[in-house]
Amino acid sequence: MNNTKNTSSSSSENSSIDLKSFLFKVINYWKLFVITIVIALSVAKFKNGYEEKSYSIETTINIKEEQNPLFNSSTNISFNWGGASNAVETIKAILTSRTHNEKVVEKLKFYIDYLEEGKYRMEDVYGRIPFSIKTDSTDYQLLGFPIKVIFIPDNKVKITVNFEDTQATRQLIEYNNLTNINYSSSIPFYEKTFDINENIKTPFCSFIIYKKHNFETSKEYYIKFNHPNGAVERYKNMSIKDLRSGTSILALSLSGSNKARLVDYLNASVKVLSTDQKNNKIAYAIKTRNYIDSLYKKETATLKKLELELTKFKDSNNIYNINSEGLKIFGNISQLDLDILAKKRANDYVISLKDYISSNKKNIPVPTGVDIPDPVIVANINELTALVVLQKGLENDGVKSIHPEMIDIRNRIKTTKIILLENLSSLEVKNLNDLKALKKELNKASFELKKIPRLEQELINFERNYTQTELNYNYLKQRSYEAGTAIAANVSDIKVLDIAKDTGQGSSKPRKSFNYLVAVMLAIIIPLFYIISKQLLDDNIYSVEEIETLYSIPVLGVVGKNTSKSNLAVYERPKSSVAESFRALRSNIQFLFKNQENTSVTKNKTIVLTSSVSGEGKTMISINMATIFALSGKKTILIGLDLRKPKIYGDFHLKNDEGIVNHLIGQKTLKEVTHHTEIPNLDLIISGPIPPNPSELILSKATESMIEKLKREYDYVIIDTPPVGLVSDALELFKYADANIYVIRQSYSKKGMMKMIDDKYINKEVSNIGYVLNDFSVSGKYGYGYGYGYGYGYGYGYGNYGNNYHENEKPKMDKFLDKLKSLLKKRT
Repeated sequence: MNNTKNTSSSSSENSSIDLKSFLFKVINYWKLFVITIVIALSVAKFKNGYEEKSYSIETTINIKEEQNPLFNSSTNISFNWGGASNAVETIKAILTSRTHNEKVVEKLKFYIDYLEEGKYRMEDVYGRIPFSIKTDSTDYQLLGFPIKVIFIPDNKVKITVNFEDTQATRQLIEYNNLTNINYSSSIPFYEKTFDINENIKTPFCSFIIYKKHNFETSKEYYIKFNHPNGAVERYKNMSIKDLRSGTSILALSLSGSNKARLVDYLNASVKVLSTDQKNNKIAYAIKTRNYIDSLYKKETATLKKLELELTKFKDSNNIYNINSEGLKIFGNISQLDLDILAKKRANDYVISLKDYISSNKKNIPVPTGVDIPDPVIVANINELTALVVLQKGLENDGVKSIHPEMIDIRNRIKTTKIILLENLSSLEVKNLNDLKALKKELNKASFELKKIPRLEQELINFERNYTQTELNYNYLKQRSYEAGTAIAANVSDIKVLDIAKDTGQGSSKPRKSFNYLVAVMLAIIIPLFYIISKQLLDDNIYSVEEIETLYSIPVLGVVGKNTSKSNLAVYERPKSSVAESFRALRSNIQFLFKNQENTSVTKNKTIVLTSSVSGEGKTMISINMATIFALSGKKTILIGLDLRKPKIYGDFHLKNDEGIVNHLIGQKTLKEVTHHTEIPNLDLIISGPIPPNPSELILSKATESMIEKLKREYDYVIIDTPPVGLVSDALELFKYADANIYVIRQSYSKKGMMKMIDDKYINKEVSNIGYVLNDFSVSGKYGYGYGYGYGYGYGYGYGNYGNNYHENEKPKMDKFLDKLKSLLKKRT
C-alpha cells in the first residue's frame, strides 16, 4: 500500500511539475505574445476602419382590415367579405416582390448614388449633401461611372469625368424605357463649368442641380447613375418578421451603410404599399360606380325622352288627369311593379350568395349589405363566420390540422355550410313563387286597366313607364353617391405603428469589440499552437527530468552556462555558480568510484569524458573537472586524447606542435610532452599533430602503458576523448576508466543520441558511467528548471536564494553598460 501511494504521489507530482514546466515555457515566450498581440490588434484596427459600416433601421406596421362605416344595410354595391384571410403573408410577399420595390426605387430615384471620396472607398453621402439632382427620364445618362461635381464660387459648378481609356466603350441608359446605348469619349478627360441653375447637359448626361442650402465651395462630390434593377435587388432583401406570434404586427428592417437612405426607403415602401392596398381595396367599388354611372346616364336620357313623350301626349290629346277609377288601377299597378323589382333584387342577392359560398373554400362571407328577412339564415351566416375565425385563430397558435379540436371545427363548418345552402335554396324557391304571384296580380291589374277609356289607358302606360324609369334613375343616383362617398372615405388596412427614424443607432458592422476580442484570442492561440508544435517536434534535451525519463544511466550533475571568456571557468571565477556546479560534480562522481568492487576509495582514479557529437562541451567539462580536482590539492593530469579535433591547447595558450601523438609513436618521452599549467597541481598533455591513424594509436600498447604510468604518478587522470557518436575511440578507452562521464548539452543534444551508450549500460557492456547536463540555463523556455541536488542552485522560480553563495552573473545589459562606461572613461 505504501509503495502504491508513493507511486501515485510521485506521478501526481510529475504531472504537476510538467504543467508548471509548460507554463513557464509559455511565459518565456512573452515577447512573441506581445508581438502577435500588437500585430493582431493592428489588423483588427485596420479591419474596423476598412470594413464598411452597416446600420439597421426598423419600422413597425399593423395589418388590420378596416370596414368602411359608410357601408350600411342599404349600400348594396358589393359584398364586404371578412373573416380569416392570408393578408399578412400576402403583405410579406408584396414587400419583397420586384414590382413593389421597382415602384419605391423609381419614386425615390434610388438608382442615383451621391458619393464622396473616403479613406478606404467611395462613401455614400445621401442625406448629408447640400444638393439634389433632377433628371429627365427620356435623357440618356452615363451608366455606372462616377461623375465628379465641384462647386466653385459665383454659384457655378464644375463637372469632371476621367474616362482614362478613350478606346473603352461606356454605356448610357435611358430610364423611361430602360434602353442602353454605347458611348465612347474622344477625349480621356472631360471638364466643363456650368451655372447651378441651368440645365447641365453633356454628351453623356443631363440633369439639373437644386441647392438645398449654402455649402462649402471647392468641395468634391460624385454622382453615379446605376441600373434600376441593381438597386431593386439591393433592397429586395428586406427583413420581415412577426413582432408577436399570432398577430398581424410586422417589423420591417433594412441594413446598409447609409441611415438616411434606409429611413427614406422604409417609409416610402410602407407608403407605396398602403396606397396600393387602398387602391386594390376600392378597385371593385370603382368599377361598380363606373358601371352605375353608365347606367345612370342611360336612365337619365331615357327619363328625359319619356318626359317629352308624356308631355307631348298630354298636349296633343288634351288629357292631363286620370279619373278616380284609373288612379286606383294605376296606383295598384305601380305598387306591384315596385314589389316585383324589390323581389328580383333580393333573389339575385340570394343566388350570388349561394354561388360564393359554394365556390369559396376558405373565406366566409359577412355581408354588410344584407336584407334577408329570414333570421335563421342570418344566424347561420354569423355562426359560420365565428367558426372560421376560430379555426384561423387556432392555426395562428400552431394547432395542427390533425388535432381533434381542428377536426371538430372543420366538421361543424361543413355542416353549417350545408344547412346555410339548403336554407338559401329554400329562400330562392320562395322568392320565385312570390314573383309568380306578383306577376299574376299584375296581369289582373292590367286586365282591369282595359275597362277604362283608351286615352286614359295610354296615359297610364306613359305614366307607368315614366315612374319605373324615374325609380331606376333615383336608385342609380343614390347608389352612385353612396359608392363615391365610400371610395372617398376609404382607409388603408396598413397602419404604421413606428415610422423608420434615425435615432442615433450605432452600426452593427464592423463589430469592433468582437474583432478586437478575436484578434487577442488569435494572438494568444497562434503562439500557443506554435509553442506546442515546437515542443512536440523538438527532440532536443532540455532538462534532467527528460534524461531520467528516457535513459537508465544516472545523472551525475548539471553544469551551468559558461559566461567566461575561456573554458577555465573554475580557475578564473572560483565563486561563480558554474564553479560550484563542478564542486558538486566532484562530490557526486565519488558514487561511481564507490560502486567498484575490491577497490579502495583512496586509490588513484582515471576519469574518461566523452559525448555524442562535437560541440556538446566535453572539452570544457574535462578542463574544469581537472581544475576542480587540482584546486582541492589532488595531483591531476589532463590528457587530450581527441586526436581528430584537438582543442585543449588553446585554453592554456599552447601550440599543438607536440603532444601525446609524438609520445605514442616514440618521438618524445612522456615527460617531454607533459606541460605544467598555472593552475596548482594540474599538468597537461595535449594531443599534438593530427595523426593519419588515431584509432590505431589509441588502441596501441603505448597508450595502455602511458595510462598505467600516469595513474601511478597522479591522483587523478582526466582523459578528454572523441565523441562516441562519431568514432569508437572513446569506447576503447572506457576499460582504463574508474569513472566515465558522458556530456549532454542542453538544447543541443538530441534525444536519440544517447541510445547506443544507454543500451550498452543496460546490457552491462559499460559501467561506472554518468550523464552531465552541460550549458544548463534555468530559462523558462526549458521548463521549470532543475538543479537542486545536481550542483546548480535551487532552479527556476526560487528567486535569488543563491546570491549569498555565488558570484552572480551580470545581465547582458549590465555588461554592455560596463563596456560603454569603460570606453567613455578611456576617451575622457
